[in-house]
Amino acid sequence: MAVPHTLEADVLRRQDPELAEILLGELTRQSTTLQLIAAENFTSPAVLAALGSPLANKYAEGYPGARHHGGCEIVDVAERIAVERAKALFGAQHANVQSHSGSSAMLAAYAALLRPGDTVLALGLPHGGHLTHGSPENFSGRWFDFVGYGLEAESGLIDHEQVRALARTHRPKAIVCGSIAYPRHIDYAFFRDVADEVGAYLIADAAHPMGLVAGGAAPSPVPYADVVCATTHKVLRGPRGGMILCGGELAERVDRAVFPFTQGGAQMHSIAAKAVAFGEASTAAFAAYAHQVVANARRLAAGLAEEGLVVTTGGTDTHLLTVDPAPLGVDGRTARGRLAAAGMVLDTCALPHGDARGLRLGTAALTTQGMGETEMAYVARLFASVLRDEVDGRKAREEVRELTGRFPPYPGR
Repeated sequence: MAVPHTLEADVLRRQDPELAEILLGELTRQSTTLQLIAAENFTSPAVLAALGSPLANKYAEGYPGARHHGGCEIVDVAERIAVERAKALFGAQHANVQSHSGSSAMLAAYAALLRPGDTVLALGLPHGGHLTHGSPENFSGRWFDFVGYGLEAESGLIDHEQVRALARTHRPKAIVCGSIAYPRHIDYAFFRDVADEVGAYLIADAAHPMGLVAGGAAPSPVPYADVVCATTHKVLRGPRGGMILCGGELAERVDRAVFPFTQGGAQMHSIAAKAVAFGEASTAAFAAYAHQVVANARRLAAGLAEEGLVVTTGGTDTHLLTVDPAPLGVDGRTARGRLAAAGMVLDTCALPHGDARGLRLGTAALTTQGMGETEMAYVARLFASVLRDEVDGRKAREEVRELTGRFPPYPGR
């Protein structure tokens, strides 16, 4: 029996043509614009097939062998495969693959290690911290006492002296290392040293670099952190979701923090899709992909710098880069709007040297499409031409369509 997925949409087109057109319209949007959002990627057709599988029908509260519902014999096998593949891929003693998102993984990590009111040291939101790193609009900022460390204004790098000083002053129960917009490798050994000095847990929020870790293109937080939280999309190229890795001594606490404390039934179709992605990420082809992602990001950063934009930290070690478009006469929000009109989709972000908004770009999706450093140089030139108003929106849009037409995310679809 063939497993249908959203790219084929024949069943949906017959039953609900209105929604079918929306799905196909989104496929067209993704296929004809440049996906430069650092947190997005294209999953494989195999991952999409698992997401659209009959496992979506199964209620499976609990863990394999200890479910609160009957009929879980087959989905138990799927979850065990996902867990074992994640452990092998990342060299972890324990993996929980049930988290619905990176945020829910962070919630579970805090629930496993902390109590309301505990002090947590994390990268401040104005410097690239995530909502779960203490935003007052988020559960983290409401339930815990967050202290934010920052970036050096001139270099844009993490201020390690400030991290150590704040840790000594506030004696946090946990330290979080990780960012949504930091283009350099994080020194996990340094954070481990500081955590040990003040008796804190170390939580690595590795949502962005974990796919690079899987491909051997970035250092792993697993040997250093007590708990590692990550997403399974982004560079890892799996379904939208989260996972948690930890040592055996924290396994039960982490599992109970996910279920029953923060979540109910596991999404078995998503867990199966995670298993598929972990399997794909264990191949030599994925390792080559991960290294190409970094090479592409570095070439894109260099190209944008050549065009006059300011690249924070002077470049990147990862899949993402942040840039200030002000030298071209536009602010971040204006730049994002112009680029979107030209078919170049990206985000704004905070900049380390002030209150201005910059741009955050990523190369994971373009690399999945097969683009290389030659295409990154071309994208950088077109990017700058749009911001300088040297090319009108229609002409730029045509160039983007021509480029994406040569590198379709799903060939033959």
